Amino acid sequence: MIVRRARLRGEKGVKDIAVRDGRFVEIADRVEAKAREEVDAEGRLVSPSFVDSHLHLDAVLTVGEPRYNMSGTLLEGIATWALRKETLTFEDVKRRATEAIKWEVAQGVGYIRTHVDVCDPNLTALKALLEVRRECQDLVDLQIVAFPQEGIISYEGGKELMEEAIRLGADVVGGIPHYEFTREYGLESLDFVFDLARRYDRLIDVHCDETDDDHSRFVETLAARTIREGMQGRVTAGHTTAMHSYNNAYAFKLFGVLKRAQMNMVTNPLDNSILQGRFDTYPKRRGLTRVKELLEAGINVSVGHDSIMDPWYPLGRGSMLQAAFVLLHFAHMSGYEEIFRVFDTITVNGAKTLHVEDKYGIEVGKQADLVVLDAEDEFEALRLLPPCLYVIKRGKVVAKTEPSMSFLPTRGEAVTFTRNRS
Repeated sequence: MIVRRARLRGEKGVKDIAVRDGRFVEIADRVEAKAREEVDAEGRLVSPSFVDSHLHLDAVLTVGEPRYNMSGTLLEGIATWALRKETLTFEDVKRRATEAIKWEVAQGVGYIRTHVDVCDPNLTALKALLEVRRECQDLVDLQIVAFPQEGIISYEGGKELMEEAIRLGADVVGGIPHYEFTREYGLESLDFVFDLARRYDRLIDVHCDETDDDHSRFVETLAARTIREGMQGRVTAGHTTAMHSYNNAYAFKLFGVLKRAQMNMVTNPLDNSILQGRFDTYPKRRGLTRVKELLEAGINVSVGHDSIMDPWYPLGRGSMLQAAFVLLHFAHMSGYEEIFRVFDTITVNGAKTLHVEDKYGIEVGKQADLVVLDAEDEFEALRLLPPCLYVIKRGKVVAKTEPSMSFLPTRGEAVTFTRNRS
């Protein structure tokens, strides 16, 4: 396969990209060879695949089952999910998760890290997603996090279920210390998380401080343990919304610890922009962690879609561009150069979070995953939220989308939504 006239990020002009046996073999101004299959990007932006750093595939497409979240709050979402979880079946989870993966893949996602609730004695959702991972490997690289939605210490048998999930094949050890019954339980849960990760040589990804409570500071313990255990770069803190309420002096100190730990931070703008600030009157907090300041401090931040039509977020269609678009607004990152950094949060930063940098990116020798966007650059991609015309995974086209066209028939004119500079 050859992708011709591709506009690559950070490159001037256009390039041809040659692929063989699922890997990039040549990137040049002009590839002289011919290929059985060729894609003409026509000067459009060609990006590495999008990365969804935080998703809950076990809960997707369950909105309204068994009831809608009438308050729209995080706590009612958790309560509603507990009811829906009672009716989970292997086929139910597998069907919904596979459908949501297709949605994301059609919109350029090539890598997903999904959290799977393991507070279930039967581990139904986990077992279903292990099979989904196998069956969808032609479409997406899928990482599975053993996630204790109801706590590790607070949930009866939580430790045993976590270890069984890892033994069965979960890739990452999860946690939720702020949701444990007490702070002491939260700290104990982190002790267990690091012990389990060390014994099974796994990455760590913890739901951390997803609250408006400025006294919730488990992220400092997570970072300190990361340094002590020598796991720099292998640990992720998700949400960390309490950080928006920390006083600035403490936040400044915290950033230093996070940087030493080489922490990966994941923000989930679609969910947290509506779930947080629910106890506020006015002014209402924006609900996201300090994305702009974390990036400026040299700390890795990536974006998750988090939910797709579930008890926590009733909307969504699996578009990482849409998630980044919301982040751009809520994080005050509308400066010209900042917009390009927002694009990083769904591409290269996500690859760093998932620890897949060795195979990620449009470089000779790496896995041939890319997206041809109907936009000329990252700025236009985040402005227009265009379709992914071609999605390529391991050198094969796995999704195509035909661009739409707007037309004014009384004038005989097409509307392109692009600025005419003439």
